[in-house]
Amino acid sequence: MTGPEKLLDPTGLDDRAADNTLAPRPAGLRGLTVGLLDNTKPNAVPLLREIGGELRRRAGAGRSILYTKDYFGMPAADDLLKQIAGECDVVVTAVGDCGSCSAATVADGILLERLGVPAVSIVSDSFLVSGGAMARVQGFPGYEFVAARHPVASLDENQIRDRAQAVMPEVLRILGVES
Repeated sequence: MTGPEKLLDPTGLDDRAADNTLAPRPAGLRGLTVGLLDNTKPNAVPLLREIGGELRRRAGAGRSILYTKDYFGMPAADDLLKQIAGECDVVVTAVGDCGSCSAATVADGILLERLGVPAVSIVSDSFLVSGGAMARVQGFPGYEFVAARHPVASLDENQIRDRAQAVMPEVLRILGVES
């Protein structure tokens, strides 16, 4: 028998909802550890790995660590977020390509920011409204996230590479570093 499931408070009125400041941005990414948070949606891992590689090539980032959350439709568990915050300098989380996963991906980025880690959330452009709604619910209406062209889940390797290339300027801008 399973226990009760944790629910996301849709009002955003928990004790964290009043914090809408970004984590301090690094001066650059050279040698920094990049967390890649997979939300378990198809093609999230290939997209994240491609972005991790681009952050190394373009900005000199150090190693990447891949993390996988339990379920795409909910924010990552607090213990996983704390682990990521303790092991990484910046984080990229992806991919929101449906309503609930887009909202949860944006929530993950906001929660990491509140733990002091610069984060970039990537959703597909078809679900910008869901991502924006979650930012407002979390008390962070100005939270910026990246929109990749929809779809993502059905792409082949070359198309994933193209999507990663297309979002890199925004990923770097949100992290506060030049390419």
